[in-house]
Amino acid sequence: MFAFTFGELALAQRPLEYTDHYPSRNTLYMRAQDGHAYVTSLLFSVFEGVVLFLRALYLAILFSPCIVMAPFADSFGHRFRNLWLQVVHGTLEKAGPAFIKWGQWAATRPDLFARDICTKLAELHTKAPEHSFAYTKKTIEKAFGRNLSEIFEDFEELPVASGSIAQVHRASLKFRYPGQQVKPVVVAVKVRHPGVGESIRRDFLIINLVAKISNFIPTLRWLRLDESVQQFAVFMMSQVDLAREAAHLSRFIYNFRRWKDVSFPKPVYPLVHPAVLVESYEHGESVSHYVDDLEGQKRIKSALAHIGTHALLKMLLVDNFIHADMHPGNILVRVTQSKSSRKRLFKSKPHVIFLDVGMTAELSKSDQVNLLGFFKAVARRDGRTAAECALRLSKQQNCPNPKAFIKEVEESFSFWGTPEGDSVHPAECMQQLLEKVRRHKVNIDGNVCTVMVTTLVLEGWQRKLDPGYNVMQTLQTLLLRADWAKSLSYTIDGLMAP
Repeated sequence: MFAFTFGELALAQRPLEYTDHYPSRNTLYMRAQDGHAYVTSLLFSVFEGVVLFLRALYLAILFSPCIVMAPFADSFGHRFRNLWLQVVHGTLEKAGPAFIKWGQWAATRPDLFARDICTKLAELHTKAPEHSFAYTKKTIEKAFGRNLSEIFEDFEELPVASGSIAQVHRASLKFRYPGQQVKPVVVAVKVRHPGVGESIRRDFLIINLVAKISNFIPTLRWLRLDESVQQFAVFMMSQVDLAREAAHLSRFIYNFRRWKDVSFPKPVYPLVHPAVLVESYEHGESVSHYVDDLEGQKRIKSALAHIGTHALLKMLLVDNFIHADMHPGNILVRVTQSKSSRKRLFKSKPHVIFLDVGMTAELSKSDQVNLLGFFKAVARRDGRTAAECALRLSKQQNCPNPKAFIKEVEESFSFWGTPEGDSVHPAECMQQLLEKVRRHKVNIDGNVCTVMVTTLVLEGWQRKLDPGYNVMQTLQTLLLRADWAKSLSYTIDGLMAP
């Protein structure tokens, strides 16, 4: 300040003829501003570096029990391995939203991790801590530039659900029509947790650094963790940006516009923001109620199995836009009831609502053809074709011994084709095949594997709903009835549309 003040005095007193030889006041001001910005940027970088170091140190301490126990997980028996899996699960929950999401993503990669690890990590779909109503109110008002009372007639302070990224409140929109009585529209308001974006950004830098270091370790190089981390980054961005989820909802609504028994929440524009999403509130019972709790009701359960399968196959075969997070917590069921008890017995029909569409998958044309060929080969018990299709499911295949992989898969499928092996369900065949993929270090691209696991998850709860219904067989029938062209779309619409 002292130097700048005297500089201004000197400029004011100098002769006019020397004006061209000295910088102007504006130039000095700009240089001072640049210096201020440089110092601010430097201080911020130092602060970020310290925060990252402390965070990395905390994570190193937090993950040390998992890392120390890992080499002995297969050596000390089943109980010790279960204990290790519990420690891994608890550690990821404590590590924050980025690691919870990484665990959920890893649960969809049986080509990289053992089946029991994937099963345990899939349990990370749990209720997360809730943030305060004061923060919810502040976030909504900042996002939309209006007071909460100007947007909503009623707003429930306690959230109805909370995840690792956001929590959901129930509210009713305020409409102002002079002289008219309008029924309030009930909506779900999804609000991102405080600091989630910044926390995930820092943690992702640490994860990315670890992935790059793994490239220099020969035993870990085949995992291509750096590429997997990039796929995971796209997945994370889809989850964190609620405006992107609204775009996904709009696309699904358009794709299923002619379906009467499948629907999605409707985003309420313009109340859409990366940190806040207002959508229609959907009433219904979780599909897990019908899968695990409800006795009887075979007709409704069978209808649910068919609706879910048809919806997935339409996403996969017709739209090439797949809901990649189809665990039971994201699926609601609404059963329409008739007034007459006699009619209710015969005419009640389930309606399926898919929630939380932040995670989606799209396949390239070649990936789609190879994946469908893989599904068809599994359903036909054709081992060689299934193995060859699996080897083509990555653009950078680094399997050290493809011939040994094909031979082992052929031997397994030759047993599954016998009368004794015929009792093995095609989905179980695919699970065992993914185990062989992991052992032989066969690379499968992330999007493809996500679709495969989504199919398996859906098949798992549908088998409980209707044990006689075979998702893989339905897929094979559709592929055999239609050529790979426009006729496929017509076939699916004819066989599946309500």
